[in-house]
Amino acid sequence: MTNSTFNADVFLQNLTSQAGVYQMFDSDNVLLYVGKAANLKKRVGSYFRKSGLSVKNQALMAQVADIRVIVTNSETEALILENNLIKQHHPKYNILLRDDKSYPYIHLTEEEYPRLKFYRGSRSAKGKYFGPYPSSGAVKETLDIMQKVFRIRNCDNTFFKNRSRPCLQYQIKRCTAPCTQVVDAQTYRQQINDAVAFLEGKNDDLLQTIEHNMFLAAEKQQFENAAFYRDQLQSLRKILEKQYITQEKGDADVIALVQDAALSVIQVFYYRSGRSLGTQSYFPKIHQQPEPAEILQSFIEQMYFDKAPPTELICNYRPSNDAVLKAFFSSKYQRSVRISHQVREHRARWLKLAENNAKLALHNKKISAMTLQKQFAVLTDELCLESPPNLMACVDVSHTQGEATVASYVVFDENGPKKSDYRKYNIKGITAGDDYAAMEQLLKRRFIRFQDNADNVDIGERMPDILFVDGGLGQFHIAEQVLSELGIPSVILVGVAKGADRKAGLERLIVGNDKNLIKLSADSPAMHLIQQIRDESHRFAITGHRKKRDKKRLDSVLKEIEGIGDKRRQSLLKYFAGIKGVKNASVEELQKVNGISPKLATRIYHYFH
Repeated sequence: MTNSTFNADVFLQNLTSQAGVYQMFDSDNVLLYVGKAANLKKRVGSYFRKSGLSVKNQALMAQVADIRVIVTNSETEALILENNLIKQHHPKYNILLRDDKSYPYIHLTEEEYPRLKFYRGSRSAKGKYFGPYPSSGAVKETLDIMQKVFRIRNCDNTFFKNRSRPCLQYQIKRCTAPCTQVVDAQTYRQQINDAVAFLEGKNDDLLQTIEHNMFLAAEKQQFENAAFYRDQLQSLRKILEKQYITQEKGDADVIALVQDAALSVIQVFYYRSGRSLGTQSYFPKIHQQPEPAEILQSFIEQMYFDKAPPTELICNYRPSNDAVLKAFFSSKYQRSVRISHQVREHRARWLKLAENNAKLALHNKKISAMTLQKQFAVLTDELCLESPPNLMACVDVSHTQGEATVASYVVFDENGPKKSDYRKYNIKGITAGDDYAAMEQLLKRRFIRFQDNADNVDIGERMPDILFVDGGLGQFHIAEQVLSELGIPSVILVGVAKGADRKAGLERLIVGNDKNLIKLSADSPAMHLIQQIRDESHRFAITGHRKKRDKKRLDSVLKEIEGIGDKRRQSLLKYFAGIKGVKNASVEELQKVNGISPKLATRIYHYFH
């Protein structure tokens, strides 16, 4: 079963019964699997049974050449170590979440005039957090509601502290301008309390409070205030009509796993205070198909390793060791979490909804995969390849008349875009506008790592089978020359030359040493795949270029004004919290900055107006 050099009997005989982590390696010392155990002897010994092993574990044990263990003080400690090792090494036989980004929250800061802001990362900053939300889009949509309905400030503190008059947000009725005391601290605190009530799902109380304030203002003939509350009430009712609210006020994440022979999807619905915050699909990377309980166990461990779970997790299968999960949550988050898998009434409806969405996500994923498979197959035929490529990359260069040149490197595999392998390069030290020099620098910086040790590069740094170069013969020659100099002949080089009038579908491919021009039909699946890769490379390059260019222009614009040196420039930017504040400032406001005379303030004002 295992490699002949590994003596399982001797190993098991001497193995401890303590809690810990075990690591399985193949004959090339590649880590295949990481696991945890309350009793290492029993858990590791179970892999050496003569019968009853799952298909996945049979495939795993056929490759194991060595097993190493790390003893821990408890199974909870083992879970933490296991998770860290999985994140660090990405073992082949572990279930891996593809999206390892931390989840976004709404953060209410703790200060005299608090603000609501988008937040991602460890929740170490003081204040109150709402979420997590399934996507950054869900956070931004909610923050937009907060501004429209409750008029909570969203500016940073530097901008806030240096205002002498209300900004545009006040004029368009998205802020009450606490920066200039247009609203007093007590009134602003009430705005905050209303916003918090909304985020916590206390909608009935909130509507009653706003309605009471509206009638009270009308009785006092404060008609402007009454109109404000009326508009707020109408806006809130419209928003709440669009949201699915249940009578259940608890927090829960509903987790549904759906599988077929080759693919698994996990659908998570997030409910906070009875309000659905949205849903997200996960396609864990799985080698072989383990039991559903094992998949959910691994998913929950990774999902909530860095973020606190709600008070209840509702699953369509019971995780393989929910007692360990509960102990971990209690230890790390000082929170008792209920893990349910047999539910009734509204919870059953939630779970059914999650399962239906999971089935739909699985179906769409398979359709997308079939399209990609067909595209890969046609591309293989069109380029006369012996087998379909595993990894393809495309490079592009973007600049504005030579300014702020940025190059992109994007990667596609059999699943589509592989964004974890995307790279941007700031191009330096070349003649402005020299696309060939930019392409040469990009390729050398990217491919020099493969020069001598291509076989030893981490999996995240794999060399592509095909490299697409966006451009004509000139760019193709540069790429050919660089790869030749670096001694990397194995990469298939394909130039994507623009067609007549640069229209999509009229591109020609430059392939091979003979520089043969291949014209694919506009409806060819291979052409669609190439266009997708090329367009993604262009998008990635141009967004990087625009960001770099705009920052450079904003930083340098004040230097063009006579009398503004680095010191005064920094003073202006600091006082007005950026170039936009300087542009909008009056002559009188500009004079308040240290070192800015009336004459210089007038000069600055007229420069922008």
